Amino acid sequence: LPVVIDFWAAWCGPCKMMAPEFAKAAALAAGDAIFIKVNTDEQQEIASQFRIQGIPAFALIKNGKLAAQTAGFQPAPQLIAWMRQA
Repeated sequence: LPVVIDFWAAWCGPCKMMAPEFAKAAALAAGDAIFIKVNTDEQQEIASQFRIQGIPAFALIKNGKLAAQTAGFQPAPQLIAWMRQA
């Protein structure tokens, strides 16, 4: 399954606004993709590997490879559309 990663931090206002949309997207895409969250303060090495410069940011992994990245607040339907188009 594809993996959608949400890069976020507790102090990030837009990340807090994005959290319920990410959860909604995960519920809507259940069985089609795996949705995980990475706290960039606690997992700086992972954020660095993905060259995350601003949050919220999202990465899509397909077949074990980075397929796409995007950033900024996105409603659940937009996030799912991005995931399916990439």
